[in-house]
Amino acid sequence: MSLCWSLGVLGPQSTGGSGLNGFNSCFLSAKESGPLHVVLGNEACDLDSMVSALTLAFYLENTSESKAAFVPVLNIPRSELALRGDNVFLLSELNIPESSLIFRDEIDLYALHQTGQLTLTLVDHHILPSSDAVLEKAVTEVLDHRPLEQQHLPPCQVTAELVGSCATLVAERILQGKPEILDWQTAALLHGTIILDCVNMAPEAGKVTPKDSKYVAQLEAHFPDLPSRSNIFESLQKSKFDVSGLTTEQMLRKDLKTISGDGTMLAMSAIYMDLEVFLQRSNLTAELDAFCQARGYDALVAMTITFTPHNEPVRHLVVFCPSMDLQSMICGALEYSRSPPLNLTPAPSPHPNLRAYFQGNVHASRKKVLPILRDALWGHPGAMKTPSGTPGPEGCSQEPMDDELDKAINTLIPEMSRDEEEPVLPPTPMNSLVDECPLDQGLPKLSAEAIFEKCSQITMARSSTSPPQKKK
Repeated sequence: MSLCWSLGVLGPQSTGGSGLNGFNSCFLSAKESGPLHVVLGNEACDLDSMVSALTLAFYLENTSESKAAFVPVLNIPRSELALRGDNVFLLSELNIPESSLIFRDEIDLYALHQTGQLTLTLVDHHILPSSDAVLEKAVTEVLDHRPLEQQHLPPCQVTAELVGSCATLVAERILQGKPEILDWQTAALLHGTIILDCVNMAPEAGKVTPKDSKYVAQLEAHFPDLPSRSNIFESLQKSKFDVSGLTTEQMLRKDLKTISGDGTMLAMSAIYMDLEVFLQRSNLTAELDAFCQARGYDALVAMTITFTPHNEPVRHLVVFCPSMDLQSMICGALEYSRSPPLNLTPAPSPHPNLRAYFQGNVHASRKKVLPILRDALWGHPGAMKTPSGTPGPEGCSQEPMDDELDKAINTLIPEMSRDEEEPVLPPTPMNSLVDECPLDQGLPKLSAEAIFEKCSQITMARSSTSPPQKKK
């Protein structure tokens, strides 16, 4: 089960130790003995959720006396991984192939549960969505870093502590439980994730706790050649906003919010690309139209975001709407807004049914533009204004804002504003829960038996190859 990883440009190569790719072999034992213990992250599958699932399953596989195979499952369809740039970046740098991972649309947890083969550990969340309620009895452990909103009855083991990153709790479990299994590469996974979640461990950001600092320091003490905090933070932060290689549809889904009112559904996406470059994409209007039709959106507003050499944001707006009346209403609301004023100037657009604007007020982030659009949909000013964090009509909600935290984070990370801090899909509330499931669109394409067979083939193929080499 040993496999050597390399962090390539982020750090030196290390040898020895059990690698996470060795999980493939556990499927062989699962196929023979039957029981399967799945470590399941949340539906957002951000870096913390993914790494916590991978590393905790790795620890359990190497320490548990249970006959079950311990398998991490990423709680998204495989097709959505490309939208999570920091996840993709770290997997690539660690030479962990996507083919070695198991995604939620590839394993039938319901079928395993019905046959009595399944037990579950929930990481980075503690409440299953309503569509997964049938799996509640399979949950035997919870590891989360948010306040508990639901109690789990014994014998379910619950660990919930308000730290900056769930990966901190996994690092604690490994370092206190069996530190000798920790290799450099697993440490690098945990180390990078905690640093990203805790905004480079800066107290000004208000996210790091003493326990986060303690275990980052312990990881660095065990492996002094881990990448520097600043380097790994900057690399992961940059990759989170990298849209190179994404299709238009993927860019629109990467950081998407929706509002509704008076029977109209409007989507607003943050696009991390220059306005002119975005407008010059081939077949843009056809792709925007297909995107809206497929999801039932009546209109789409895109805010393009780039940064000056001095790390100041540059924001512009694009409005797409097949209905000229609705388009005029939306554009009028944006043009004449006074709270805040957007200071819009019409921008040249090669597409007659697209309206584009240069935005003079660079401080008007998407969170400040969304209330303007909500008011427009409801036909009068202030109709949709609600207290911070309180749901509005028709399922709209305004996320809580903290001006002091905004200032602190913008000082530390000048190239992003608070509302672009976590561009993940699907959008999730504080408990990382949505009342939906990746399986809502249909049953998995692969049965559990097919998954076992696939992993068996991967394991045998890898056993005949040499370990990956350090990137140049």
